Amino acid sequence: MAADRTGPVVTTPYGAVRGRYERGVAVFRGIPYAAPPFGPLRFRPPRPPEPWDGVRDAGAFGPTAPKPPYSEAFAPYLSDPDIPGDDCLNLNVWTPEPGPGARLPVLVWLHGGALTRGSSAVPVYDGGTFAWDGVVCVSVNHRLGVEGYGLFPDAPPNPGLRDQLAALLWVYDGIAAFGGDPGRITLCGQSAGAISAGALLAAPRTRGLIRRAVLQSGPPEVSDRDKVRRVVRRMAARLRIPATAEAFAAVDRGLLLRTQAEAGRLGGPVLGGPAFGIVVDGDLVPRDPLKALAEGTAARDAELLMGWTRDEYRLWLVPGGLLERVDRLGAVALAGAMARCHAGPDIPRGYRLLRPGAGTAEIVGQMVTDHLLRVPLHRLADARPGASYLYEFAWPSRLPGLGACHALELGFVFDTGDVPESEKLAGEGAPQELCDAMHAAWVRFATTGDPGWAAWDATHPVRIFDGGGPRVARGPRDAEVALWATAPAVPEPPRHSVPRAPGAELASAVRRLRRSVGALRR
Repeated sequence: MAADRTGPVVTTPYGAVRGRYERGVAVFRGIPYAAPPFGPLRFRPPRPPEPWDGVRDAGAFGPTAPKPPYSEAFAPYLSDPDIPGDDCLNLNVWTPEPGPGARLPVLVWLHGGALTRGSSAVPVYDGGTFAWDGVVCVSVNHRLGVEGYGLFPDAPPNPGLRDQLAALLWVYDGIAAFGGDPGRITLCGQSAGAISAGALLAAPRTRGLIRRAVLQSGPPEVSDRDKVRRVVRRMAARLRIPATAEAFAAVDRGLLLRTQAEAGRLGGPVLGGPAFGIVVDGDLVPRDPLKALAEGTAARDAELLMGWTRDEYRLWLVPGGLLERVDRLGAVALAGAMARCHAGPDIPRGYRLLRPGAGTAEIVGQMVTDHLLRVPLHRLADARPGASYLYEFAWPSRLPGLGACHALELGFVFDTGDVPESEKLAGEGAPQELCDAMHAAWVRFATTGDPGWAAWDATHPVRIFDGGGPRVARGPRDAEVALWATAPAVPEPPRHSVPRAPGAELASAVRRLRRSVGALRR
């Protein structure tokens, strides 16, 4: 490491970069780890960046991937900076000791946003808080939406996930120069970032790269290829072009983003519907990552920190008044949730017994949350006892109706609860002692592999993060998870099923629910 009058200088695999000292740590922003994914590289796997001579300034965040803005319903709660430019495959590094020899633990952060939104420039993800505590923090931008996860007959699948792999390889090869230890990399993500982290952890091509992983509100999973194809075909129909990468590459970027937002308007965790996702590709993702990790055929020795928020669904339903609409829809909404989760009537009946005073929206929300998150994470922890640690974030937002909703824990993990972008979701006055406790657990896990409470065993210990002191509950979600293990599942009906078949009736309910709430998601 060298330094001059303006900041620290570190040599990366492709050239030297100059960062800044901010609040006692060195920060390097916007470092390219791959070439701009446009022109002949559009919809293609990432390629190395062109090496540069001299010292490249790394004082500002680099361009963000093309993405539509959040809808009017969600924008008041979620921040998503848009930085123009083609060189969007970049990353940022925060380090307390910018030079070889420090050998500090490394945390690589993958942002959420349903694989269609988000970036490393969101102020909540300030990695300086980890650097203050002796952890080198790296945050990553990658391709999103149709650019990163569209499925085409003339282009390889999963280019956005391949971007993340390229960034991980960059970290492994180059982080020692920033003071990091390439043998102690923790891959951490939330929501879509957690799904991506799980897929990468299970990928044969990452063997030896990832020491441990954190999965926040997102299990390892893959999407149905036909579901991803449907959203691409829906876009193609609106654009009146073939559903090929070549045709999509010729469309104006702004028009493509507007069409993507419209085509995905009726998707989402509760509603389902066509959406972008990681798919099995026979290469980077050769099989379902949840199965690979649960069976021990992938990342056998990696420790896992996994969890959820108590009221995940409230971020999906409260903005725009969807919570009240689902309550009014009653039986239609409940039937839609059954179809969404491929569940028979025993499942909602069981939730009614466990929550006798709950409204339809709470039953629907908790059903979908358990189906998507808690059940698969329980399954993974059961398969890896002694090396899995589970948590539940239960502190409720100070904003009306949100409760302990999806993404609320982020300001606590990063200890950035006092920044305005965190307050958009948490409200003012987030308890600093809770920020301290949660952030310290993540630092300890990245450093030692032990966040500070008992590993998963037959008693199912779960660390509860709420307004009180340290607390571990034993099996707090076991009753709900048991419903899914004992009740018979309803298989997903064919798209052209017989009209009076039970599966078709549920599918019809889903379509009615989507039509009813779709206008509120604009």
